[in-house]
Amino acid sequence: AVHPLWQSPLTVPGGTRQSPINIQWRDSVYDPFLKPLKISYDPTTCLHIWNNGYSFLVEFDDSTDKSIIIGGPLENQYRLKQFHFHWGAINEWGSEHTVDSKFYPAELHLVHWNAVVYPTFEEAVMEGNGLAVIGVFLKLGAHHEGLQTLVDALPAIKHK
Repeated sequence: AVHPLWQSPLTVPGGTRQSPINIQWRDSVYDPFLKPLKISYDPTTCLHIWNNGYSFLVEFDDSTDKSIIIGGPLENQYRLKQFHFHWGAINEWGSEHTVDSKFYPAELHLVHWNAVVYPTFEEAVMEGNGLAVIGVFLKLGAHHEGLQTLVDALPAIKHK
C-alpha cells in the first residue's frame, strides 16, 4: 500500500532514511546489544510555540546540553531542538508513519540534533548522523493534563 502522502509508487522517495515509512512488525529484529535510550529534558529550556503555516512547533533553547537524548543506537548525545505533531482531518488517518499499514490519529516528533559533531542545527540537518527524531504514535483516549496545557495555548497562534 502506498502512503497517502505519496501520490503514486513513482513518487516514493529513495534512500534508506526517508519518511514516511511503514514499519513492518514481521521484519523487526530484536538487538540484545542495544543500550537503553536515555531522555533528559529540562522544561525551562522551552522557548516558544509558533505556527509555521501547516502545523505548530514548540521550540527549545538548544545552546546547551540541558535537554538531550543519549544511548540506544546513538554514538553521541543529541540536543532537543523542537517538537511538532502530525494529524489528519479524520481520526482514522493522521500519523506520518504506519505500523503494518495501520495509521494512528496523530504522531508526535521530538527533533534532536548532534551538537557534538555539528556546530549548528542547520548543518546537522544536512548530514546522515545529524538528526535523531523520536516518533510517538498517539491514540484517542482519556484526558491528558500535560497535553491539555499545550492545547490551551493553540488559540493564541491561529495565524502564521
